[in-house]
Amino acid sequence: MTDQAPAPGSLPALMKRWGTNYRWYVTITAMMGTISTVLSSTIVNVALPDIMGTFGMGQDKAQLISTGFLAAMTGTMLINAWLVDSFGQRATFSGTIAVFVVASAMGGLAPSEPVLILARVLQGGAAGVLQPLAMVTIFQVFPPERRGSAMGIYGIGVVLAPALGPTIGGLMVDNFNWRFVFFLVLPSCVAGLFLSALFMPGRATSGPRKPFDWIGFALLSVFLVVLLNGLSNGQRHGWRSHMVLLDLTLAAASGLAFVAWETWTAAPMLNLALFRSPSFSGASVVAVVFGAGIFGSTYLVPIFVQTIQGYTATRSGLVLMPAGLILTIAFPIAGRLTDKLPADVMITAGLLLFAWSSLLMAGLDTNTPFWSLAAWIALGRIGLSLIMPSLNAGALRALPPQLLGQGSGALNFVRQLGGAIGTNLLAVMSERRGQLYAHAFATSQDTANPTTVDLLRQLLSYLLAEGG
Repeated sequence: MTDQAPAPGSLPALMKRWGTNYRWYVTITAMMGTISTVLSSTIVNVALPDIMGTFGMGQDKAQLISTGFLAAMTGTMLINAWLVDSFGQRATFSGTIAVFVVASAMGGLAPSEPVLILARVLQGGAAGVLQPLAMVTIFQVFPPERRGSAMGIYGIGVVLAPALGPTIGGLMVDNFNWRFVFFLVLPSCVAGLFLSALFMPGRATSGPRKPFDWIGFALLSVFLVVLLNGLSNGQRHGWRSHMVLLDLTLAAASGLAFVAWETWTAAPMLNLALFRSPSFSGASVVAVVFGAGIFGSTYLVPIFVQTIQGYTATRSGLVLMPAGLILTIAFPIAGRLTDKLPADVMITAGLLLFAWSSLLMAGLDTNTPFWSLAAWIALGRIGLSLIMPSLNAGALRALPPQLLGQGSGALNFVRQLGGAIGTNLLAVMSERRGQLYAHAFATSQDTANPTTVDLLRQLLSYLLAEGG
């Protein structure tokens, strides 16, 4: 009896058609989408001061451009498994890339602040589907003994793109216009669309589609929207205001309702059975810290060096460039080490390096040299490069094959949730500290302060000399 031929367009059929090189073809295809979408998550950060000037936005509104993207990305990561099961990897990849292209064009042409924020939300929604899809695709085509190296390759896109995004965005802002940061990713997206038609596998099954968890998705969306809205408005309206307290109360209620519904429903968007695995649960906790660290620092550093140290957009991006270049070397090495060393050793070493970097950066001031800051950032990124491959490979190895899609979506979900909340809280803390120092500075400007008196005397002399 001869073996039945694999279905046309399926993963076994494509591997048979393209041979051993197929894993590299589909990896390049998947990384096209990953790099394009993750790049967009941070490339806008260096353009925020210019965007704020164009639309007259305050920092509380401007941070929605970043957190809106991250929140939408977080919310859609959990629907990846349902989309792939219902339509296949090829259709899901192509459809979300097409949405991302439309959203990028909308952002570049945005005539107003609401349109720009909507474009970022649509970008984030597409990115949320693509990231776990790319992870599962790469994980599937590599043998078990090489999956650590495979996750190292995937990690290059997830961490290298945020590191290089501010540099590329700064060049666009200084030499062209902030709108060009949205157009930059369009060529790679179009290339990804073409390659997906050749190398992405189709639907694995031909049976009926599973029902979509609309109630779970609605509860999760409400949770993310009201939580981030409450955090972003807390500083402006007061943390005890009725609006903010209502938002935070709704966030707590919808979050608890989401967990309860996912436990009860027969077709959950987030299978909570995943967290029965101690390895997966531990990896999820680390993923939250990872997301808050990389996205929070990538948001805060460009804002700090431009507003406090007076850097141009290009120079603020260049301060992150050494870290990005180091990652191209560190990630492949970390991936190989993941195949040989226990995951907990790699993750612990990475967390210690990142903590050391954060401790050094806590001492930033107006006189911190460029290369000192660049070195501290690079140290933290090396730590993250040790964490990423071990985190992904260790978490997915603990799951049965039928839960890989759900596990990938859940792991990416908690990482992005950490990024969204971490970025938002850093923006709030930055604004609070800025107001505190501004108030302290203002109260010291009186006749008892000789520096203030001298400044006023010089200013009066200048005005009189000019005929004032």
